[in-house]
Amino acid sequence: MPSISTKGQLMPESPIRKLVPFAEDAKKRGIDVIHLNIGQPDIKTPEIALDAVRNHKIEVLAYSRTEGSETYRSKLAAYYAKQGIKVEAQDIIVTTGGSEALSFTMGTIADPGDEIIIPEPFYANYNGFATAMGLRVVPVVSGIERNFALPPIEDFEIHIGPRTRAILICNPGNPTGYLYSKEEIEKLANLVRKHDLFLVADEVYREFTYDNREHFSILNEDGLENQGIVVDSVSKRYSMCGARVGCMISRNKEVIKTALKFAQARLSPPTLAQIASEAALDTPQEYFDAVIEEYVERRDILIEELEKIPDVVVAKPQGAFYCMAELPVEDADHFAQWLLEHFEDKGQTVMVAPAAGFYATPGLGKNQIRIAYVLEKDKLKRAVALLEKALIQYARL
Repeated sequence: MPSISTKGQLMPESPIRKLVPFAEDAKKRGIDVIHLNIGQPDIKTPEIALDAVRNHKIEVLAYSRTEGSETYRSKLAAYYAKQGIKVEAQDIIVTTGGSEALSFTMGTIADPGDEIIIPEPFYANYNGFATAMGLRVVPVVSGIERNFALPPIEDFEIHIGPRTRAILICNPGNPTGYLYSKEEIEKLANLVRKHDLFLVADEVYREFTYDNREHFSILNEDGLENQGIVVDSVSKRYSMCGARVGCMISRNKEVIKTALKFAQARLSPPTLAQIASEAALDTPQEYFDAVIEEYVERRDILIEELEKIPDVVVAKPQGAFYCMAELPVEDADHFAQWLLEHFEDKGQTVMVAPAAGFYATPGLGKNQIRIAYVLEKDKLKRAVALLEKALIQYARL
């Protein structure tokens, strides 16, 4: 029998999706599973985007341009200009989701065996993208006791070596919800300039910031013209996860020229989804105001309810819609699976994402979970009540 590749064997499972079979089995047994495990918003997609697809006049659904349609990229540039980010359409490559943008970025800036430094915990698929490209993730630990703030810059510097190519951040963070300040971005900018590295920022949650805090993009920082690369997506901003449209942005012409070759190999991003995404750029500000207000209420309810549970430690998100919590268990993976296989209350259980998969350092995050507060408030309250009852039962095992 032919053997599977070493790279294939090294590809990590998604900590978010690996428990899906257990959830499906629970549903077949008649259990109502409340999903706190995945960042799929229940917010309605803007009608303006859906109408653009419903009313299109296309007779042949053809390939689009490799880099994305010119009209969409021009409107994207105008959107970023409103955020104080000066980029041109030619600085943007439209991708099949932010995931493809990250893959193109890694392939463009690093060779197999090279290293990318990432503060952990981080979006679990960064591990997968790095493995697919043959790269090594070098983690720098941020802790729940500091709300997952940027680690001391010295912790980054001691990990910089001859094969270091970039520092990658997510801002606001998935899974932490932490929002990096302007001062923290400036520290990272100074570091990459000092060591001639790239600074890559996954900014897909830029619109979701709370408590009067503002998002500061790495592309707002002077002096990163050749070193700054931003990854973005429509998935969360417009509740359009299924569109699979993102983009890669850089003022470095050589970076864009090289990434375009990766884009050519996959031909083009999806045409209909670009039509929807272009229309979504005209979504009125009232939509975001209402969404942010809703997420703040959900966040506050979630934290308030979690803090009532004995021995649970909670980080307070400042953006995105994720919350990290430390539970009084030794193995959150086992607990999460047990929830789906053996626990129910009045025909309901809850599904969470064990946090160990969001770390690269073995052993870290074993007693933590990530919660996505993308459900209506009553469901969130019920989910936390289930979690509390489950922890009491689990402690008796």
